[in-house]
Amino acid sequence: MDERFLGKVVAFVTRAGEGGVELLLFQHPHAGIQLPAGTVEEGEAPSAAALREAQEETGLDGLALLAHIGSQVTTVPEHRFVLRPTRVTSRPDEESFDWAALPRGVMVRRLRQDGAFVQVRYQEWDRLPDSRYVTYAITGWVRRGVLAEGLRRHFFHLLHTGETPSQWTVAVDNHRFRLFWAELDALPELEPLQAQWLAQVQDVLGYDLARATPR
Repeated sequence: MDERFLGKVVAFVTRAGEGGVELLLFQHPHAGIQLPAGTVEEGEAPSAAALREAQEETGLDGLALLAHIGSQVTTVPEHRFVLRPTRVTSRPDEESFDWAALPRGVMVRRLRQDGAFVQVRYQEWDRLPDSRYVTYAITGWVRRGVLAEGLRRHFFHLLHTGETPSQWTVAVDNHRFRLFWAELDALPELEPLQAQWLAQVQDVLGYDLARATPR
């Protein structure tokens, strides 16, 4: 496993609706309209991660994998990604106090290095309903070996064939997500980065669904 890059997945969940292909989206309470996505766990295959994340974030069973539709490597200057859960210490010293911890998958800003330690800052942003501001932050020191240089993001197309309400809610990571289906040709405005991902694969989604041969 190449630990320079943290694995991430994005799940494009579609179904055949009355007006054409429909895409499953959710309204995040503080970060706009999004696609199911998440972090690949250590030792987990990206395809398994896509199914797991989609099930966790939508509450749906019986999702089927249609296709792996691409991958993308991303690096962010001066930022790093946490490879495994880690304690955050007040000094570049294992013996200093550690009142905070960071989970696998989050992005941190790299501030400085001292030997085997890197000082980092994690920030949680609030985008809705108010304008963008930092609502929570952690600054401290972590071991250099727990940080990855970038992301390797995998895009998967998943199919759902069962019945669902027109919209429903799921509790995930201390948030409540509102799930809903939207026609692929008349989508609401997505979170900007995710809108870019969708633009890259949108033509493929209808083609895959027409073939409809889950793997």
